[in-house]
Amino acid sequence: MKALMDTYDQGVVQMQRLFVPLLLLFTRLWVAWVFFRSGYIKVNSWDSTLYLFELEYQVPLLPWLWAAYLGTAAELILPILLALGVMTRFTAFALFVFNIIAVVSYPVLWENGFYDHQLWGLMILINLVWGAGPIAVDTLTRKWFNQA
Repeated sequence: MKALMDTYDQGVVQMQRLFVPLLLLFTRLWVAWVFFRSGYIKVNSWDSTLYLFELEYQVPLLPWLWAAYLGTAAELILPILLALGVMTRFTAFALFVFNIIAVVSYPVLWENGFYDHQLWGLMILINLVWGAGPIAVDTLTRKWFNQA
């Protein structure tokens, strides 16, 4: 029975070596795509974006114009850094906070889109806790500095 359990444990370790890096990459790319696409839409319909930030969104502590520029910049820059795995934990933290602000600022999401934001928040937390994994610029940079 012990041999069977040891074989099972070794199989799990081997599967984790393969699938955990893919999971980390998958969650980074998924969240990056969602947020980048949102920022891209905001840039392409800038008048609508300004209207929404002025009259619909209720971003705390920031004037609506600043919120429009900073929010759009965050949606365009942070996803690229996350997808590449650059400063992953810091980027994931910033995107996690941004996700919370998005939900708080737009109460309509509580009815229709809150589940999506919960899912994205969980995916971001995975990268915040475990980092980017081996398929990332962070890892390549660390290897390069360790060799130098």
